[in-house]
Amino acid sequence: MKNIKHVLLFLKEHKFRYIVGIFILIAIDGLQLVTPWLIGNLTDDVMNSALDPAGIWRYIFFILLTAGGVAIGRFSWRVLIIGSSKKLEAWLRAKLFGHLELLSANFFNTHKTGDLMALATNDLNSVRMAFGMGIILIVDAVFLTLMTLTTMITSIDLGLTLMAFLPMPIIAVSVMFLGFRMRNRFQKVQEAFGTLTDKVQETFSGIRIVKSFVQEESELAKFEEANDDNLKKNMSLIRIWGLMFPLVGLVASVSLLVTLSVGGNMVIDGTLSLGQFVTFITYIGLLTWPMMAIGWVVNVMQRGFVSLGRIAEVLDTEPEIVDADDVDKTPPSQWSITFDDVTFTYPGAEVPALDKLNFTLQEGQTLAIVGRTGSGKTTLLNLLLRMYDTTSGEIRIGDRPLQSITLKDLRNNIGVVPQDNYLFSQPIADNIRFGVDEASMDTVKNYAEVASIRKEIEDFAGGFETLLGERGVNMSGGQKQRVSIARALIKDPSILVLDDSLSAVDTKTEEKILDHLKEQMVGRTAIIVAHRISTVRDADHILVLDEGKIIQSGTHGMLVDQDGLYKELHDKQQLEEFIMEEAR
Repeated sequence: MKNIKHVLLFLKEHKFRYIVGIFILIAIDGLQLVTPWLIGNLTDDVMNSALDPAGIWRYIFFILLTAGGVAIGRFSWRVLIIGSSKKLEAWLRAKLFGHLELLSANFFNTHKTGDLMALATNDLNSVRMAFGMGIILIVDAVFLTLMTLTTMITSIDLGLTLMAFLPMPIIAVSVMFLGFRMRNRFQKVQEAFGTLTDKVQETFSGIRIVKSFVQEESELAKFEEANDDNLKKNMSLIRIWGLMFPLVGLVASVSLLVTLSVGGNMVIDGTLSLGQFVTFITYIGLLTWPMMAIGWVVNVMQRGFVSLGRIAEVLDTEPEIVDADDVDKTPPSQWSITFDDVTFTYPGAEVPALDKLNFTLQEGQTLAIVGRTGSGKTTLLNLLLRMYDTTSGEIRIGDRPLQSITLKDLRNNIGVVPQDNYLFSQPIADNIRFGVDEASMDTVKNYAEVASIRKEIEDFAGGFETLLGERGVNMSGGQKQRVSIARALIKDPSILVLDDSLSAVDTKTEEKILDHLKEQMVGRTAIIVAHRISTVRDADHILVLDEGKIIQSGTHGMLVDQDGLYKELHDKQQLEEFIMEEAR
């Protein structure tokens, strides 16, 4: 029940709709008792020959009036209660999505996309059912049962009512026993569904790799394994769930048999009128629904609160990277960058990814970072963006520690072109103006020109309005990189970060882009991570990383004259270019 806190705000805001809906539902439960009473009186009037045509029409009128009232009432409580549960689902989905956006990068390293998708679909649907149909079932199970029993006792016969109702407690005991088992099995069902969803999402996202390696049959086998596990978990739950309704039906049948045997003899003996007997049997039939509701409500509420618990685990997870309470909300006045003895170790790792880094990049200068794969280049950039916080040491922007700057100000003033050039399934223009929604089409085209991608975009059938496929699948790797460069530049950032962002373009296109970038980087602090020496040779300062440490630093001219990793990379790439030229 502690997880209720996550929906309390919504329930408080919509309590009037729920209260009115429950009031109408109770009123309709009472109104449903009128029709059996009318039919019983009609039966007695017929048996006593006390009915004339006018009387028949009166009974017809009151039965129709009652049915009309029930119909209007049912529509009203459905709109109020079921409608509110639909709104709760949408509200909670928005809350979950917003919270996921706030969580730090490390959260997504340890949680599968499929599990998160399952929370936003299957689990939210179960929560909606609990706060919609679940509430209706509880009210019906309690009030319809009490009203019906009270009417049977006061207007028909206490002894007959007690005898007919005697088997009913079996349901409560059975439901309590089965409910605990149902909760545990439903938890496993949701976990299996998350695994299945993750498998589907992963396969379709990597469908081109699957086809390239002819792994369709292998992936199908893995999917069938996850699908079979999901089926088995559901069948395990359904075996319990399927036992409830037959049990309720059996008990209801026993009650009906008691009514027929005992009540029938009472009619024969004259202690009970035929009309009362007909009414009593109708009431027994009416009791079947709330008895079934008891079984159903346990299932619905168990599912709902298991799902709410799974959602609460995410909502209770606090972001690791947050603004301090006393953070200075004014943006920095300077955009120089200082790493002062910075060390960082990834959670769960034993060896630092970065070890005691020290350097200063003055505002308006360009820093290049080179090194072998896994040397810590991208980790350094992630620390600058505060995707993670340093394990020890300090990063400063100007004279201010990184933690003293709001995340919004920091990231708004840094334009990043990451290694993973993720493009959204939106028009190309919207991908470029991502984060700067008010940018005009002329501005979009201007920065596309700077990134040397404008002509290629205009060659698409839809031009800048061309809708991209998932992750920009209808663009080449080089095109995606250049769109990402345009997207970073259009922010007009104080710091520009290029993380190996020219690796997928040819050397000629690279030279063209770098010429354009020189104009854009005038007066702007820039960090360029690259494997190609040609990309970084004009930088004001170059760092060479290896195993998380700075092993060389200086300008291009200084480093090519020193023995070391930089000279090795330079000479190797010079040889590769020479061989390629000779091959032409």
